[in-house]
Amino acid sequence: MSAHAYHHFLKPAAPGAPLVFAFHGTGGDKHQFAGLIARLLPDAGIVAPRGDVSEHGANRFFRRMAEGVYDMQDLAARTDKMAGFIAAHRQANAGAPVYGLGYSNGANILASVILSAPRLFDRVVLMHPLIPWQPEPNPALAGVDVLVTAGERDPICPLPMTEALVDYLAAQEANVITRVHDGGHEIRKEELDAVAAFFTQ
Repeated sequence: MSAHAYHHFLKPAAPGAPLVFAFHGTGGDKHQFAGLIARLLPDAGIVAPRGDVSEHGANRFFRRMAEGVYDMQDLAARTDKMAGFIAAHRQANAGAPVYGLGYSNGANILASVILSAPRLFDRVVLMHPLIPWQPEPNPALAGVDVLVTAGERDPICPLPMTEALVDYLAAQEANVITRVHDGGHEIRKEELDAVAAFFTQ
């Protein structure tokens, strides 16, 4: 468990403010969502790790064999590493609410973390996640607040797979909200509005 396991952007939280973890998409970096979070929650702390896997020069959080085909052994190892990184920062910010936001590959590592360690987060935003396996039942997900956003015509994360993840989370009694736009894999304003409402409600 190390708070220095990843190169990361770090902004300390003001007293009583939440700590927000931000996870970039493939090819992004630790700055991708730092500005957005700072606008939504000016007093919040921010921890934004940079993925430590390179796919033809693009930063990612775990390896894959092809589009939508994950290296599950690598994902398991990197999920454990990320959970330890998050836990270390939680420990350093004891008592602060902890939120997570991830997009695309960042949403996938965040989803994998909450599937294995649900109590690391109080609120989670998964933007265009792709979970191409059936997770095991996990009663510890009950009561976790999750916002899932998606595009109806997303070629990277087909909507039925998003819906399957939402159904799974609901079956575990997580508090799931969904926002779907009529586009593809891009992030649209209505998603950002939903994120703002979710984090500030």
